[in-house]
Amino acid sequence: MANDWVWDLEVFPNVFTITFEPVDAPFSWCFEISDRRNDTKDIINFVYGINGRMIGFNNLGFDYPILHMLIRMGAASPKVLYDKAQVIIDSQNSDDRWTHMVYESDRIKPQIDLFKIHHFDNKARATGLKSLEFNMRSDDIQDLPFKVGSTLTSNQIDTLKQYNLHDVKQTKAFYQHTKEMIRFREELCTKYPGKDWLNFNDTKIGKDFFIMELEKSGIDCYDYSHSGRTPKQTPRPVIHLKDAILPWIEFDRVEFNRIVAWLKQQSITETKGVFKDLTTTIDGFEFVFGLGGIHGSIENTVVESDDETVIVDLDVSSYYPNLAITNHFYPQHLGERFCDIYKDLYEQRKRYPKASAENAMLKLALNGVYGDSNNKFSVFYDPLFTMRITLNGQLLLCKLAEELLTIPGLMLIQLNTDGLTVALPRTGLEALGRVRQEWEIMTKLELEEAVYSKMFIRDCNNYIAVYENGKVKRKGAYEYVTGWHQNAGGLVVPKVAEKVLIEGAPIVETVRNWPDLMDFMLRTKVPRTGYLQWGKDAVQNVSRYYVAENGKPLTKWLPPLKGKTDWRSFAIESGWGVQVCNRIEDAVLPVDYNYYIQEVEKLVFRLC
Repeated sequence: MANDWVWDLEVFPNVFTITFEPVDAPFSWCFEISDRRNDTKDIINFVYGINGRMIGFNNLGFDYPILHMLIRMGAASPKVLYDKAQVIIDSQNSDDRWTHMVYESDRIKPQIDLFKIHHFDNKARATGLKSLEFNMRSDDIQDLPFKVGSTLTSNQIDTLKQYNLHDVKQTKAFYQHTKEMIRFREELCTKYPGKDWLNFNDTKIGKDFFIMELEKSGIDCYDYSHSGRTPKQTPRPVIHLKDAILPWIEFDRVEFNRIVAWLKQQSITETKGVFKDLTTTIDGFEFVFGLGGIHGSIENTVVESDDETVIVDLDVSSYYPNLAITNHFYPQHLGERFCDIYKDLYEQRKRYPKASAENAMLKLALNGVYGDSNNKFSVFYDPLFTMRITLNGQLLLCKLAEELLTIPGLMLIQLNTDGLTVALPRTGLEALGRVRQEWEIMTKLELEEAVYSKMFIRDCNNYIAVYENGKVKRKGAYEYVTGWHQNAGGLVVPKVAEKVLIEGAPIVETVRNWPDLMDFMLRTKVPRTGYLQWGKDAVQNVSRYYVAENGKPLTKWLPPLKGKTDWRSFAIESGWGVQVCNRIEDAVLPVDYNYYIQEVEKLVFRLC
């Protein structure tokens, strides 16, 4: 919306600052509460005068509760606001973290939290604004200039206000990358009012929509009492795996039958970390079983399609949702009607265009259930349902692999969670079609086919696959289109490696002539309890750097372990000198291309 405002605040024991900037204009307003001035009334009037939404980064979890308290009190000293901030921070890893949340109905102005939309509040995806500044290739990456809890001088307060403004501008830049996600959520708010869709991450959107559909059909998902609601669940103290495996799954190969027999003898009391060493090898290909799915791959190999041979990839369409639908797998407490609703959502999705909000939400709803069935806080929690999906999913892929391996000359290349890839003589394509059709009839599932012209495979998690039409699929070390929560450093390495492998480009010349300096940039960070040392100087805890000629060593220092007294040091890019350049204008030393050439060689030479 044109009337939306990006905002951020900073708070120290003797100063509170808050900055606002409209999403569609470069002007900003910065207010302060300190010994030298008191803008409390201006802050309150400004907030009430906003005719739109307030957009921040972790504003629901941190900034807004502080601002809300200030406005409700009508006045507060920086120390009171600082103490509130510390209580919020201290509660982040405890059960009290929710007590500071201000619910949507109580907020003075609507809030949009980019931190929550991108699911950075998930430990596995935790990402701070400084890391995003690196990924956004900002010219200036600034970390908090003063130690938390410091009493600031007047000059330092001026510096803090500049930092506050910098964070607002960086949040605004990230907002530009989030506009489509917000637009999607706005459509949901219009079509399905009553929920704070604007601040839901993708996974929560899917799960909440599924729950909404279950409740509309009369399935109770929660128990209610005077203390609130608790999700209905089916805990399983013990799971007998023979109860999870479909009884009609049988194999011709003795190796697979041994796996099934072993699984049916197992009884487990938890579902994490089991089957770590469960493997079998058939025709030289190792199948590795695990809770999250099956995998296997040839390694350090290049495979090509030609006049005689073709690479075919087969993926099961919406594998885990359709496994539940076709086999009537469901969390016991939700009943068999769960499968009818699951199927209805799957059919609904096919009726909407891929670019529509409905299609996106239904995809999230379909895919979110499996993962949450093993979540002890979810209404979908039933670990037997989890095991039915994951075990049968793996065994049915093994059944497909077994039948494909009967085709003369066929080689299994990869197998991973919901599909597999093979190379076979073109004369065997008709036989592959028959196997595919028979498997689809047997399982009532659908296989989607793709043809690759070439694959460069380091292992099952790291490879490049080139489709017949020239489109490229990249995984692991060869990826350079990364998620915001990932470290987008050193992208010159996978980019050059791809050019070398696919186009035959020379490594040394390509690296030395690479035109984008930002692709050479790397990033490191340490927690606030530690510090980074560059040569003899301390640098900010999140720092951008590149390996440079005549650069200085970069070292990470962390506090002593419990019971120890010595600080721990870790060399960054051991043996190489680097140039720190949080301001891009500080990138003054020549790039040491030898480092990047070596990194490219690691991705290329084992495949050539």
